Amino acid sequence: MLEHGGQLRHAAQHYNIPLDNWIDLSTGINPNGWKIPEIPATCWQRLPENDDGLLQAAAQYYQCENLLAVAGSQAAIQSLPLLYRRAKVGVLDPAYAEHQACWQQAGHQIIRLTPETIEKNLSHLNILIIVNPNNPTGHLFSKQQLLDWHKVLLARDGLLIIDEAFMDTTPAHSLSTLSPRKGLIILRSIGKFFGLAGIRCGFVIADTKVLETLEEKLGAWPLSHPSRYIATKALNDQHWQQQTLMTLPKQALRLQTLLNKQGLQVSGSHELFQWIKTNKAESVHQQLASQGILTRLFKQPESLRFGLPKNEIEWQQLEDALDKIYRLEI
Repeated sequence: MLEHGGQLRHAAQHYNIPLDNWIDLSTGINPNGWKIPEIPATCWQRLPENDDGLLQAAAQYYQCENLLAVAGSQAAIQSLPLLYRRAKVGVLDPAYAEHQACWQQAGHQIIRLTPETIEKNLSHLNILIIVNPNNPTGHLFSKQQLLDWHKVLLARDGLLIIDEAFMDTTPAHSLSTLSPRKGLIILRSIGKFFGLAGIRCGFVIADTKVLETLEEKLGAWPLSHPSRYIATKALNDQHWQQQTLMTLPKQALRLQTLLNKQGLQVSGSHELFQWIKTNKAESVHQQLASQGILTRLFKQPESLRFGLPKNEIEWQQLEDALDKIYRLEI
């Protein structure tokens, strides 16, 4: 099992700090997510139905018609490698590690890439997987660059997969509006921007043949009825979306400023997280954890990812904890 952010119970036990006393900055999930309304009893009593408005809400939000609702984009990440014969698959490193792990487990040959090495390796690949914006570095690829790579891959009957789990804050960079296209698969998630990771809802955007094959692989009712109800409401709430799109950049700048002030120079940025590449990563991670603040530690490259604090109390606690670390170091 790969490590992920959000392992709060483990941290509470390891550092002997009660679960309720933690600030979790380890996930990159919006801490002030969409507010869940009361869920009708019928959602618990009846099986999910495909004509409940979810796909229509998603089509409007993503500005495309060809999509499939799945149990989080993770369900697609695990299933897609099983649909293709063994291939040379290019993956970003660092990036969301489940992509590499799932394709490797399915027997595909993995070629690790950085943004700078994709171009020269493209002719050797059958499949290219891009996380855009990248997690954890925040690197954002341009639409034209991705379309150029897609064209090269398609000429050899290749495939471009784009994981847009963190794209909601920069929708103009999404390729969903240009879909469906042969040889292009886009993954979207409700978990990050909407702060609804627990409902396990995501979408696959692709041509009809891919969606039908994947739907057959996943089987009936991949999403629970309550999850579908919540996701539909959230996707339709344009007022909340617009307010959040205005708020998150201000919060991101505040976090970046705070970290830079404490000598933790930000290496990569996104509206939902800040990434710091430093040889002090493990030390800072442990010192913050000993004060009840959980960050996401990466071993390769040695780095930290900070998500956004939820409220002013958490902002102050983070600043105080960083001040304490800084005083100890000087």
